[in-house]
Amino acid sequence: RNLFMKGVLSWVGGKTDVVKYARAERVAGDSKFNGWKLWNLALEGITSFSTFPLRIWTYIGLAVAGVAFLYGAWMIFDTLAFGNAVRGYPSLLVSILFLGGIQLIGIGVLGEYIGRIYIETKARPKYILKGKNSVK
Repeated sequence: RNLFMKGVLSWVGGKTDVVKYARAERVAGDSKFNGWKLWNLALEGITSFSTFPLRIWTYIGLAVAGVAFLYGAWMIFDTLAFGNAVRGYPSLLVSILFLGGIQLIGIGVLGEYIGRIYIETKARPKYILKGKNSVK
């Protein structure tokens, strides 16, 4: 079970403060916490307390489908207004981009459902009370 302590402590709440201190040099050896471990820690923090990485695919899909729609509209306007015949490549590109955007939107919607299921399965309480007699 992965437990991201910084996120848990932030989620639980409570008073926090900054403690300034002069850090002494390391006594022995070098740190074994390399860039890869920092990357994994960042991913753990992002995915433990947020569904944003899942939600982003909906927005990317909307952007791709929107660009494809605008490009397709421009091709139709260019053909009707100026008589420029559109060959097969641009229309194929618009079709692939639009369908790819729709697929990304679908993946984003599925990701949103999965994210909500994930949050519910954690069974975290909505409220945390300081003590037994906190609420009267």
